[in-house]
Amino acid sequence: MKQPAAAPACRYRAFISYSHRDASWAGWLHKALETYRVPSRLVGKQTAAGVTPRRLAPIFRDRDELASATDLGSEVHEALAQSANLIVICSPHSASSHWVQQEVLAFKRLGRSANVYCLIVAGEPNASERVDQADQECFVPALRFQLDADGELGGEKAEPIAADARASKDGRRNAKLKLIAGMLAISFDSLKQRELQRRNRRLSMITAAALVIAAVTASLAIVAMQARHAADVARVAAERRQRQAEDLIDFMLGDLNDKLHRIEHLDILEDVDNKAMKYFAAMPTTDVTEQALVQRAKALERIGAVREEQGHLSDAIASYRAAAMLASSLAQKAPTDAAKQLQYARILAFIGRAHWFEGELDAAQTSFEEAQRVLLRAEPYAKDDLELQLELEIVDNNMGHVLEARGRLDEALVSYRSALDLASKLVAAKPDRADWATELGGAHNNIGKLALLHGDLAGAITEYGSDDAIETALSAQHPDDISQRDSMLTVRAILGRTLALVGDDDTGMRHMQQAVDIAEGLVKNSPSNSGFKEDAARYSAQLARLRRLNGDLPAASVLTTRALTLAAALVKQTPTDAGLARLQAEAQTEHAAQLLAAGQTEEAHAQLLVALDTLRTMLAKQPYERSLVLANGAAQLLLAAATTDPGAALQLRREVVTMAQGQPSGQGDPRLLSMHASALLALGEAAKADPLVQQLWSSGYRDAEWLAVLRRAHVAYPINTVFQKKLVAQNSSDR
Repeated sequence: MKQPAAAPACRYRAFISYSHRDASWAGWLHKALETYRVPSRLVGKQTAAGVTPRRLAPIFRDRDELASATDLGSEVHEALAQSANLIVICSPHSASSHWVQQEVLAFKRLGRSANVYCLIVAGEPNASERVDQADQECFVPALRFQLDADGELGGEKAEPIAADARASKDGRRNAKLKLIAGMLAISFDSLKQRELQRRNRRLSMITAAALVIAAVTASLAIVAMQARHAADVARVAAERRQRQAEDLIDFMLGDLNDKLHRIEHLDILEDVDNKAMKYFAAMPTTDVTEQALVQRAKALERIGAVREEQGHLSDAIASYRAAAMLASSLAQKAPTDAAKQLQYARILAFIGRAHWFEGELDAAQTSFEEAQRVLLRAEPYAKDDLELQLELEIVDNNMGHVLEARGRLDEALVSYRSALDLASKLVAAKPDRADWATELGGAHNNIGKLALLHGDLAGAITEYGSDDAIETALSAQHPDDISQRDSMLTVRAILGRTLALVGDDDTGMRHMQQAVDIAEGLVKNSPSNSGFKEDAARYSAQLARLRRLNGDLPAASVLTTRALTLAAALVKQTPTDAGLARLQAEAQTEHAAQLLAAGQTEEAHAQLLVALDTLRTMLAKQPYERSLVLANGAAQLLLAAATTDPGAALQLRREVVTMAQGQPSGQGDPRLLSMHASALLALGEAAKADPLVQQLWSSGYRDAEWLAVLRRAHVAYPINTVFQKKLVAQNSSDR
């Protein structure tokens, strides 16, 4: 494949863009890339893509398509900017996906068109050029055409770099190797030859073991079936032989299956699974021991999981349904046996998940609801069973996804909160389960963001605080995990910012300072890591704002100088990175605010013009990106205060009002409301601002800059004691 352009050091080796209906392919590719080990003889070699690493991780996979959004979020933009390559899973589903189109455009606008790779899983490239096959197109327009000088799609055709994972084309294995070869700037033939040498050494032993086990298993199965028809005196012996046969099958589907999966010898793996399915289909379901039925159900469940991961969803559902039939009979015979109910519910949830991946929402919801009913019926008999509680949490979470996809957001929130409650109880019971803790932290953070957008500041602080506590604990448990420290500093900064929004500037600044200190420590230890530098710049600028608003201009100046230095270096290194350009403009805006506070109006005016030139260009392309809207509004209000032209100031404030009113979602966001109200008050339209002021007061919003605006406008804004008591009560209960 074509060699990629040289790229700066990035946090992610690749970003996977895909339609949700191709989620099973995305899951397979994500795992295949993150677990791939580059052949040792290629590791360390210098190529056009840099020094060849031993592993490709981390790979970024965007898991959610937000139905209520109209543009890519800041987190997705940042992930794209921090990704060296973009891999697009191409099918007729992705060809019509708004999100795939936007992600490809955003990545190309970073100047990395040569680092875009396609994995064809269905449809045909450029089929849209033929009227009779237009519905088979697998490339979005952003892949088929090049960008013009303005960063928009032009008429000149592009030639995407593609690997075809279909069995009749490259196949999964070769397609994966082609993608890896392209990303590492290594010839496909060289990589494939090294891979074959490594695989052959491992396969010789495993293949021999598989054949021996298959032969022994077949022999024992035949003996068991013959013995079943013998006299009653031989029944015990027959059952023993059958257990031996199914124990061997259990090994084949367990340890051996895992080993075959790790080396991706899918032909043997599938053959083993298919033979096991035939064996179970031939065996009777009556006149057998309960242990044998339990074992068969578990084996069929494992086969379904393998098929699901391979993207064979219909085959996976068939395996799950076969398992469900056995598990259902066992569950019905023992309604008070929690273990049997749990097994049945888990299989139903797997069926629902497979339907969800297929996009069959009705079938998915039906399966999830049935799983939930089974679990709730079993709960009185297993009140302390953590596995049952975990399954309830998973089902609630999955139900939330289905309801959200249907647009039933209030119901989805109920499911999400139920899942959060269950996850909290699980982590409390077993705090050493890091995987449970990580999932819980993410759930808190997501609910916190929703709360902030709806104006629930107390709820947002509670959720962010919970996530902060989890990330802090995980960092203490894993002190050498740099990525965990990066996650911790991020939520610490988010929590600090939010605390400042309700007037707790001291605690907010303390949290922000901790985030800055951790980021600077990471920069010192990894000076080439641009992600750590970006964190240090962003949170230095945000902390500088709080220091300035609290009267400490010298400290604010030091922080802003650091932020500007880091941001300028990052932008110079990657001039097409929109996220970095926004970061630099935000630091310039804060610098201008400090200049204005020091009476240096002309210098502030000049700085703001530079910042706004960047922000307006970006906002024209992404008019609903919340971070851009807020940054642009802040800069325009400052410029209006710094200008001596009343007409220009009036126009700037009118633009802020129009921009705030034009946002299609998140109208309860107090940051947006305060920006809107500040512009109205500066325009002398107090009557129009009054309902916004009241809404902000009710929400408990007490950002220092907002309070200064109100003082200048002589607007009474007492402390909302009801909110403060609510906040204190929530924080106390969380402890």
